[in-house]
Amino acid sequence: MTTSTVFPLLASAVVAADVYPNINGVGGAGRLKTVIGALMTIVLIVAVLMIVVCAAAWAVASSHGSYAAATKARTGLLVAVGVAALDGAAIAWLNFLLGVGPTL
Repeated sequence: MTTSTVFPLLASAVVAADVYPNINGVGGAGRLKTVIGALMTIVLIVAVLMIVVCAAAWAVASSHGSYAAATKARTGLLVAVGVAALDGAAIAWLNFLLGVGPTL
């Protein structure tokens, strides 16, 4: 068989099997969702605190002329903003993937 005939056969076998994710098939899935939610909350709280601390350090370092410390504080601020954005977008991305999964 050539590759052009194998892939359509494989695709039709997967569609015929009606494969979809079963979230409740794993024991303790409810606890896992609770733990992940708690971890995401902790990450978000720490990221917001780091935004406040790094912004204050950046302001103080800039006003005192310490440009090396100001650069490090600015980098910390940008990293904290990135972490907060990724943490907030993670649940939306997961829900999107779980919604798309059964339709494939």
